Amino acid sequence: MRSTKFVNWLPFILLAAIILTSCAPGNEKFDIDPAGFWAGLWHGFISLITFIISLFNSNVGIYEVNNSGWPYNLGFIIGIMIFYGGSTKSGCRKW
Repeated sequence: MRSTKFVNWLPFILLAAIILTSCAPGNEKFDIDPAGFWAGLWHGFISLITFIISLFNSNVGIYEVNNSGWPYNLGFIIGIMIFYGGSTKSGCRKW
């Protein structure tokens, strides 16, 4: 029963992975206009996925090189903090 639930969810997981990686850093979208705050936020949020893909594909990078400077960096850091920071309540223990 448990394996059939996973098989039912597999197409949705694959679709989500394709959608997330289509916006990964290092594509042609930012050749004309540099990546800004919102792109940095998104790239920080999907950094784990793009890191895993970058291990197998040298065309995918974690960080967009053609960026707008501090706004992109700020968005990237905030995106990483949101994704990896998790909930603040889970990090606190009540004694």
